[in-house]
Amino acid sequence: MSHEDILVETGDRIATITLNRPDKLNAWTPAMEREVREAMEAADCDDAVRVIVLTGAGRGFCAGADMAVLNTIRTEAGDRAPRPLGTRPFDVSVPPDYQTRYSYFPAVSKPVIGAINGPAAGLGMVMALYCDIRIAGADAVFSTAFSKRGLIAEHGISWMLPRLIGLAAALDLLLSSRKVGAEEALRLGLVNRVVPQAELMTEVRAYAADLAQNVSPRSMAVMKRQVYAAQFETLAEAVAVGNREMAESFRSEDFREGVAHFVEKRQANFTGR
Repeated sequence: MSHEDILVETGDRIATITLNRPDKLNAWTPAMEREVREAMEAADCDDAVRVIVLTGAGRGFCAGADMAVLNTIRTEAGDRAPRPLGTRPFDVSVPPDYQTRYSYFPAVSKPVIGAINGPAAGLGMVMALYCDIRIAGADAVFSTAFSKRGLIAEHGISWMLPRLIGLAAALDLLLSSRKVGAEEALRLGLVNRVVPQAELMTEVRAYAADLAQNVSPRSMAVMKRQVYAAQFETLAEAVAVGNREMAESFRSEDFREGVAHFVEKRQANFTGR
């Protein structure tokens, strides 16, 4: 499938989706929105893919919404707020919270790793936060940006950001729109790891390869679903879900293989079943 604003590469059980407008710091466009979702859906349905990596071409991850698009919205809307675009559910079996226009990453059954290679601002920061794991290069810079555009905390960042870094820190970043470098992002909990810029994709691919080759894809899918669903559950409900899922795991092929490869001291051969 040909794409206008992204690149997709699949190999070694890893699908790499690259935002590909490097001359614009990969500023977000309607075409990019559509293509990223299509690529995520394709990777989620592909049994040969076990991990998804999202990154940006050139020296930026995503500088936010393309300013030309924002200016068109302002000009066409006048005093009227633009009507949000409708989006069909990514997966109707997950909570409705993960079925909105941008919050569908948690509904993807496979791990989504954000390789943050440069500026991630506004909508670009939102997309980075929806990744399950974020590994940043030393040149990564984060900014909510919204308050300096006369906008608000959009697309669920008001829900996601406090859960990652706490209420006070989230308000700081939202109200000020100040820039946060990679090391501060690590201290705040915005990213899981910071690596030298030149080694970013090597480190990300090594981590993704470990997930793809050495752990059960069934376990990853179930655990990801558990963690995101638990955001709306009581502890007792999460325990009950865990007990039910553990019983199902005992009946799975991956459980039998998990025990067998450990006992036999060999490479695992998980099937996801």
